Amino acid sequence: MKNMCQSCDMPLKQDPAGGGTEADGTKSQKYCSYCYEKGAFHQPDISATEMQAFCKDKLIEMGQPRILAWLYTRGIPRLERWRA
Repeated sequence: MKNMCQSCDMPLKQDPAGGGTEADGTKSQKYCSYCYEKGAFHQPDISATEMQAFCKDKLIEMGQPRILAWLYTRGIPRLERWRA
């Protein structure tokens, strides 16, 4: 889990930008650039369930089979961002 985005569960090594950025411009160690930039989330009001659906749809759009998209996104609610 350490090398996965703690918002969408994408492997950080797959992020073309090398990760999101903190407010001071340093690379985030927790979040990808698709989720987090300049110390803020791109979709601050999205829920874990909505994030799962969003990511699942993106994976299917990119050619992943539905079952794999479901498998890849089922752990999203357990990630750090969504724990309250």
